[in-house]
Amino acid sequence: MRWAYLSATSRSLETYSDDDGHDAAWLGNTRFTLFRNRLDRVFGCERYAVSSGNGDADLDQLYAELSDVDIDSMPRLYPMLVRRSNLNGSPGWAHGRRRFLLASCMFGKLDKLPWPQKSPTKRLVAQQNDPEPSQPSLFEGFADEEIGGLEAALTAGRDLDLATFVIAHSLDSLSQEVELVFGRARLNTGGGQAWHWRQDLLSAPPADGGRRTDDRPLPAEPNTVPDAPVRLRRPAEEQPREQASGEW
Repeated sequence: MRWAYLSATSRSLETYSDDDGHDAAWLGNTRFTLFRNRLDRVFGCERYAVSSGNGDADLDQLYAELSDVDIDSMPRLYPMLVRRSNLNGSPGWAHGRRRFLLASCMFGKLDKLPWPQKSPTKRLVAQQNDPEPSQPSLFEGFADEEIGGLEAALTAGRDLDLATFVIAHSLDSLSQEVELVFGRARLNTGGGQAWHWRQDLLSAPPADGGRRTDDRPLPAEPNTVPDAPVRLRRPAEEQPREQASGEW
């Protein structure tokens, strides 16, 4: 995820030009498009899917238009480890039973990201039931017969087919600073905290590169370090007879 976003942002900023009529909308749309494309590349999805079982197949297409830095730093992943899993037309990717979508944000406003103002799909994701609620339920302390199914009726439809998370990203075009987080969105109607929890992806060390490359070991170079001196002791029966008998 980190590799895909940094690659997309770098390429967007290289192309961005006020003199050519580009504006914030152009930059945001270009960054999103390239981010989606880079995620498909690193995960082997859509047009970059490996169907032959050969992880080294179609490298020309995989690396097309990428910089040498991007090619060298692209993480190595097993094909089909992550699959495309769109939600209501919103691009998504899934690993096992967990899906993530993309959401852009104003720089510096990640913690106040207004989910009620986002698309219906993003609002739906932010409405998911929290698997580890920090606040007690409204119906806590009531007997089941007293609730009468009211809680289930009020919360029905808030769980999706997959537990769905969000990658939120932002860019300051002037300073070229970026933000990238992965977390569980929280519907913040009326303002307030936008996340049940979130993780900064830019603070983590980057993954090793070299996806779909030749894994054969490099030829060994001559070892120029001198061997350490070693003395071997022979068994007593092989020692000179006079030494063994104490005669010198």
